[in-house]
Amino acid sequence: MRGFSKAIITGNLTRDPELRTTPNGASVCSFSVAVNRVYRDSNGEQKEDVSFIDCSAWGKLGEMINQYAKKGSGVLVSGRLDQRSWEDKTSGQKRSRVEIVVEDFNFTGSSRDNGGSNNFESSNTSNEAPASDLPDDIPEGEIDLSDVPF
Repeated sequence: MRGFSKAIITGNLTRDPELRTTPNGASVCSFSVAVNRVYRDSNGEQKEDVSFIDCSAWGKLGEMINQYAKKGSGVLVSGRLDQRSWEDKTSGQKRSRVEIVVEDFNFTGSSRDNGGSNNFESSNTSNEAPASDLPDDIPEGEIDLSDVPF
């Protein structure tokens, strides 16, 4: 059974991306993003939860992510949610997994490893500009999701 929905997340890569090639020659890049949520509990104490979201990117987009992203890179990922269900061959138990099939990918500049200097933007088009060719007026830093109009 498969279900589809849209998702947008921002966080940091938990490991270096892994690029594979399918038997029919398609490239697919797999990675995971840690998404933090800060909130106050019923006692007013600040708490933090972390969710780990699996992602996959196909074709040129996946190849670019594999080339430029690394563990700790701050990213904004958007795409469709894909839920897959199967029966485990060894235990016979039903299994399920939800991942984001990436349609758009941007660096947020919040990487712990690169000092926030990475504002390279990538998408499904193949005529990408390197980060050094981007205009100087593109702001760096964290994205405030409260500014997103939906």
